[in-house]
Amino acid sequence: MARRHKLTSVGVLVAVVLAGCGTSSTKTAATTTTGASRLTGSLTVLAAASLTESFNDEKTALATTHPGLRLTYSFAGTSALVQQIQQGAPADVFASADQKNMQTLVTAGLVEAPKTFARNKLEIAVAPGNPKHITGLADLAQAGLRVVLVAPNVPAGTYSQQALTTAGVTVKPKSQELDVKSALAKVTAGEADATIVYVTDVKASAGKADGVDIPDNQNVTAVYPIAVVKASTHHDAAAAYVDEIVSGTGQKALADRGFLPPA
Repeated sequence: MARRHKLTSVGVLVAVVLAGCGTSSTKTAATTTTGASRLTGSLTVLAAASLTESFNDEKTALATTHPGLRLTYSFAGTSALVQQIQQGAPADVFASADQKNMQTLVTAGLVEAPKTFARNKLEIAVAPGNPKHITGLADLAQAGLRVVLVAPNVPAGTYSQQALTTAGVTVKPKSQELDVKSALAKVTAGEADATIVYVTDVKASAGKADGVDIPDNQNVTAVYPIAVVKASTHHDAAAAYVDEIVSGTGQKALADRGFLPPA
């Protein structure tokens, strides 16, 4: 009887240990699955117009690695996107072309702590072959030259004015556009002779525009921050997307399109 009792006790002990291991294993598997599935569901991303190509490239990449993710992008001038978020437009993530506009939302308590994910430089965009022989910012003040600029309340417009001021150049633009893509479109359509956009925009024009370098002592470095919108109903996925842009495959997509690293 004593022997049988001893064996039974051992059996119970083994069962308890095995049960414990099973619970731990199940918990680990569940945790792993949850972590892997953070980047899933529907996300609405509001992003500066200059990010159009790189973010669409990233969307294509994520469609393969995270097939459960459904991304909806809204590209526009950064200041317009800020107004949309202030007015309660549905958004999960906001990517800005400057720190000033992002800080507006931080101060208002509408976004979480932003993270810098890229930098950019300005470039003069001209028609292919540069028929007006523009060599620098000073040439944009020439009489008869049709120049369009990005509106001053948009980051690219602010940066452009800073560069022109540094160069001691005054330009009277034919028009002021709502974002860099609209400004570049004026040149590629032959409606303007030149504009100031980002290096990445000229590169994305696929030969429809040429770029004229702006020297570093006149140029401005654009800093791009990204943040989760506090009103997001998909917080975990939004945070995972931000991480992917800041330190994941998003960095390759940005670099391939000519963006500079965040630091």
